[in-house]
Amino acid sequence: MGEIASAVLDRGGEVIGIIPRFLANRENANTRGDLIVTKDMHERKQRMFDEADAFIALPGGAGTLEEVVEQMTWVQLGRHKKPVLLANIKAFWEPLRALLAHMEELNFIRPGLSVDYLVADRIEDVLPTLMDAAAETGEPDKAMAPDVAGRL
Repeated sequence: MGEIASAVLDRGGEVIGIIPRFLANRENANTRGDLIVTKDMHERKQRMFDEADAFIALPGGAGTLEEVVEQMTWVQLGRHKKPVLLANIKAFWEPLRALLAHMEELNFIRPGLSVDYLVADRIEDVLPTLMDAAAETGEPDKAMAPDVAGRL
């Protein structure tokens, strides 16, 4: 994430980093953009949700997997309609896509409750795909009601 943040900042973009206090020193947080330090991971994820218009899952580790599946689940449960996109570079997310298809085949994901997400197989397609989807999502659909957020 640090490399991406630096590249965005180097090209005049804006970056908001959100990190829990216990990781701030351990992870060498980038201080060039805006940095928000939260008390814990739960507050971090809520703040990330609040700041985001959409979610892009780049190839990553267990934390990336956990965060993208949470957003997919929230979409599935109707908690928001923000686009969730898998940057499927070099087919990185194919095992997850196969698992989701397998869950549907076995009816662990019931008909009518499909997991909606976007896929971009090339890095050049990530932003156009996401921008098209974001343009179709109205402002009221992007928000999560405060009482719902509190329960999650």
